[in-house]
Amino acid sequence: MTPATAARLYARAFPASRRWSADEFARLMADAHVILCGDTSAMVIARIALDEAEILTLATDPDLRRQGLARTVLQSCEDRLRARHVQSVFLEVAADNMAAQALYKGFGYSLVGERPNYYRRNDGTAVAALVLRKALVVI
Repeated sequence: MTPATAARLYARAFPASRRWSADEFARLMADAHVILCGDTSAMVIARIALDEAEILTLATDPDLRRQGLARTVLQSCEDRLRARHVQSVFLEVAADNMAAQALYKGFGYSLVGERPNYYRRNDGTAVAALVLRKALVVI
């Protein structure tokens, strides 16, 4: 996946949020501590720090949702993190993103905190982020 393709997918997946530029994706993709799982239909980007990882984004093409693509790329990402000896993973998810919350709950993520007014929508509204964490069993 190219940085431009990732930027387009992100913009389609999160139209109400600030867009990430192709340059931002290029910098992430050049980082040896960042993994990208997926393709033009769905992707996960995670950054590794020692034995912990943060999922920076999980984006699915809105025209292809409800087909299991997010589950597939999240499982692939977790498998790759385990292979790199990551023991736990955390992420932030918008408090109003019920579909994503259900996905993460199904994968065993637990609520560990909240960041008030974390996300700023294009219309100026603020949304809290729920901080979720999961312990990974290293294989």
